[in-house]
Amino acid sequence: MVPINSPHRTAPDTRLLGALGAGNSSTRLKAALAAGTRPDPGLADALVARCAIEPDFFVRDMLTWALTRLPAEVTVPRLRAELRSEHAQARSQALHTLSKIGDGTAWPAITRSLLHDTDDEVARSAWRAAVVLVPAGEREGLAADLVAQLGRGDRAVRLSLSRALVALGDVIEPALRTGLANADPVVRAHARATERLLHDPDAGFDSAFDEAKRIVALGPERTGGSAC
Repeated sequence: MVPINSPHRTAPDTRLLGALGAGNSSTRLKAALAAGTRPDPGLADALVARCAIEPDFFVRDMLTWALTRLPAEVTVPRLRAELRSEHAQARSQALHTLSKIGDGTAWPAITRSLLHDTDDEVARSAWRAAVVLVPAGEREGLAADLVAQLGRGDRAVRLSLSRALVALGDVIEPALRTGLANADPVVRAHARATERLLHDPDAGFDSAFDEAKRIVALGPERTGGSAC
């Protein structure tokens, strides 16, 4: 593959560029597949830009795959720049792609503002990227940031947060105790459900969360344990 800064690099295929923005999603999917099958650093800008506006999930997924086929030194700086975009999809898709590339140099770009983004899809993507990219020495701090959001959102958001926490492993247990002691019963139930998933990965989230809500509702006197 010719480096992006090489004077011998050819211009990207204009037909492929046009197909990436075609009105038909099938055409765009085929174009993204072609871009990944024949990786060309000259397409990096177009692929990143398309990720920010592509409405079709399957096309976005193929665009991400195409970007992972390019050298990290080409894609990571462009994706990091997207994290400052005012458009939620641009931030979310850039985070998703960084998690797939797995280049640890992107970790400093996973800021607290992204982890706490008001857009749920951006936050969920940030959580997934963070647990992939976080250095060993910063896992406890990340766990505390994630635990601070227990109880957030609907089922899908809570499940994403629990999965991200469980992916960090036993390091989350001290932070989880904060959630277990929270005054909000929803936060306590979410913390308890996450704790159960940590120790029993085969437990379903819904059943774990329902059981945790029951335990929290009954209180220590009825369950024989601590309500928090």
